[in-house]
Amino acid sequence: MHNTLPFPDLLRLIEERTAAFCAAIGSAPDLGAPVPSCPGWTLYDLVQHLGDGRRKWAEIVAAGPADAPPVRTPVTAPREDLVAWMTESSRLLVEALEESGPDRGCWAWWSDFQSPRTTGTAARHQLQEIAVHTYDAQLTIGAPQPLPSEVALDGVHEFQTTCVATTSPWPHKPAIVDYHTTEGHSWRVALDAEGARVIEDGEGAADASLTGTASDLVLSFYCRKPTSALQPKGDEQVFAGLIAWEPA
Repeated sequence: MHNTLPFPDLLRLIEERTAAFCAAIGSAPDLGAPVPSCPGWTLYDLVQHLGDGRRKWAEIVAAGPADAPPVRTPVTAPREDLVAWMTESSRLLVEALEESGPDRGCWAWWSDFQSPRTTGTAARHQLQEIAVHTYDAQLTIGAPQPLPSEVALDGVHEFQTTCVATTSPWPHKPAIVDYHTTEGHSWRVALDAEGARVIEDGEGAADASLTGTASDLVLSFYCRKPTSALQPKGDEQVFAGLIAWEPA
């Protein structure tokens, strides 16, 4: 059974990862530098995406339960004082989350099959977005760091339950996939006609598995590292199918 990070820890880590992101941006000699892990983006584009996205989610959280996100005009990041603008973007998000608490409903793009559409789930996913984009920024300046262990361990489970879990039928033959971290944690995902879901128990060998640090697993989920860079076993076509899959 996976225990998700407590809500106060999610908020703390959002602030910590934002600080790490801002440190990378602040030390960058050129905001026009291309981001290797985000083709077509410069560092400035990355800040624009992350900062305005956090402002958007602050508004989503503040709006409460809704069938659609609030109508808004994107906020353009200034060329000067970019770190201060990004810091403020994160502050707006954290304040909205603190005001709402973890159990309030809100609009969300994900299925509520295994991840409820609540502000607590939104905080979990926001942490992962900020963490992965912090890696992008660090990679761009030539100083990539692994995701902190507590962030990444929650991120393995969060990605599977939020980004993968669905009741849309798996379009290939049924499969069981295991994810093992070198930190000693494992998760099992079932793929079949009933969809994709994390299962807490299951007997027998998996059809495919990936083993690596929690950070490397999360980075592979977000296509920052190829599965071949980890320790894949079994039918690797299952992973290719997952990457290409677009559930209805």
